[in-house]
Amino acid sequence: MAALASGAIAPQFTLNDTEGKPVSLADRLKDGPVLVAFFKISCPTCQLTLPFVQRLHDIYGGSNLTILGISQDNASDTREFAREFGIKLPMLLDHDGYSVSRAYGLTNVPSLFWINPDGKIRMTSVGFSKAELHELSAEAARATGKPEKSIFRLGDKVPEFKPG
Repeated sequence: MAALASGAIAPQFTLNDTEGKPVSLADRLKDGPVLVAFFKISCPTCQLTLPFVQRLHDIYGGSNLTILGISQDNASDTREFAREFGIKLPMLLDHDGYSVSRAYGLTNVPSLFWINPDGKIRMTSVGFSKAELHELSAEAARATGKPEKSIFRLGDKVPEFKPG
């Protein structure tokens, strides 16, 4: 089973954050679109991707766009990963049986899903794709009404694509 594609209905979930507080996708969708980024802390492609997801959060995250990391690891290890890579966006945990990861059809991480407020997936990105991260940035600018800014900076040494 491949990751859910554009047009599919996003499976609803409630997961705890790293402090044990529950976070519901349905509640977040009431405020606007949600970008979820599934990852595993030991994955080199996730280590490459998540700082750029954090940049998306820094530029566009807020009241009408939610960006969530969904870790396949435990709370302690996820908090350490966040410290090491400068990740401050909300981190949820899907480590016991990976029920949410399975519901989204994950075969690789990182896997990112842009979910519109109607609950439909607008975009799916698997692995690191510079072009798809650009697309997500443009989508975030449209959704928030903020000017589009590049999440890539001069001097960033990143490949065009790296599989997860």
